[in-house]
Amino acid sequence: MNLLLVWLLNALALLAVAYFVPGIQVAGFAAALVAALVIGLMNMLVRPVLVLLTLPITVLTLGLFILVINGVLFYVVGYWLEGFEVKSIMAGIFGALLYSIFTWALSSLLVNNKTNEMN
Repeated sequence: MNLLLVWLLNALALLAVAYFVPGIQVAGFAAALVAALVIGLMNMLVRPVLVLLTLPITVLTLGLFILVINGVLFYVVGYWLEGFEVKSIMAGIFGALLYSIFTWALSSLLVNNKTNEMN
């Protein structure tokens, strides 16, 4: 149940990102659900490999290159999916940063409160 709630919150965060970042468009809530799922899978499967391969650059930039990796993954998901569009890498970087902030805020507000109420 908790995983489903987090998935829905991520889709809502993606809709909010599309509202705030001009270069990102989401066709609707169904497209946001699919995009949130694919972004989660990319972050789980592809991102660790990219972070490992770009470790020297990441160390030299004091970790800021991870923002570029996140932005590129966001852009790639926008390229693959219909209904979710990211127009440029910079929009992907800003979108990924804002998406991380929104998902963190929503998850910390709602998911932790739900688990505290159950105990």
